[in-house]
Amino acid sequence: MIGRRAFLLGIALAPVSLRIAEARPAMTVFKDPNCGCCGAWVDHVRANGFEAEVRIEPAINRVKARLGVPNDLASCHTATIDGFVLEGHVPAETIERLLRERPAVVGVAVPGMPIGSPGMEAPGQPPEPFKVIGFGPDGRRIVFAEYDRGYPGW
Repeated sequence: MIGRRAFLLGIALAPVSLRIAEARPAMTVFKDPNCGCCGAWVDHVRANGFEAEVRIEPAINRVKARLGVPNDLASCHTATIDGFVLEGHVPAETIERLLRERPAVVGVAVPGMPIGSPGMEAPGQPPEPFKVIGFGPDGRRIVFAEYDRGYPGW
C-alpha cells in the first residue's frame, strides 16, 4: 500500500516526469568542416535542450539543394528536425515555435550570418537585426520571426 507522503510526492512530481517523457525530436546538423560558428550554434541549441547530431559535410551545398534551401537564404550550416529544415543561425526559441505551430513551410532560415544571432556573437560589435524567413516548396516565403536588436539571449 502506498503511503500518503509517497502519494503526494508522486502528484507533485507528475508534471516534471511528463515533461521529461515529452522528449524533443532529435536534430541533425550538416556543417562544413572548416566552419567555427556552426559549432557555437550547436552549443546554443544543445544548451536549450535539443539533441543535435553533427555531420561534417564537405559538399554542404549539395545537402542544401537536396533539402530545398533557396540559394538566397543559404547560410553556413543546415539542420533537419521533425520534418523541417533549419538554415543558418536560427534561435532555439524560434525552433520551439516552429515545432509547436507547425506552419505549412519546408523550413526556416536566417540568411547570411548576422552578428548577434546565436553562434555569431562578436564582443564589441553591436548586434544586427535579423529575420527568420519561412520558405515553402513553391517559393512562397513568410517572415516567421524578427529580432530587431539581435538575439536577446546574448
